[in-house]
Amino acid sequence: MPSIMDRVAANVKRIRNERGLTQQTLADKAKIHRVYLAQIEGTTRAPSLEMLERLAKALKVKVGRLLE
Repeated sequence: MPSIMDRVAANVKRIRNERGLTQQTLADKAKIHRVYLAQIEGTTRAPSLEMLERLAKALKVKVGRLLE
């Protein structure tokens, strides 16, 4: 079973791609640095709850969808 970090990373990347967003565009919408987003997607950095909320809002999904 994948870890929570693996699931979050995969879901953020998948939803971002489904929306046709680049990492830079999503980072701008979430008001974070693109490198930080790349680290989340690459599972080298775990997002805080606040960051999950900001990413979910920028992706127009509920936080729970990022955790599935």
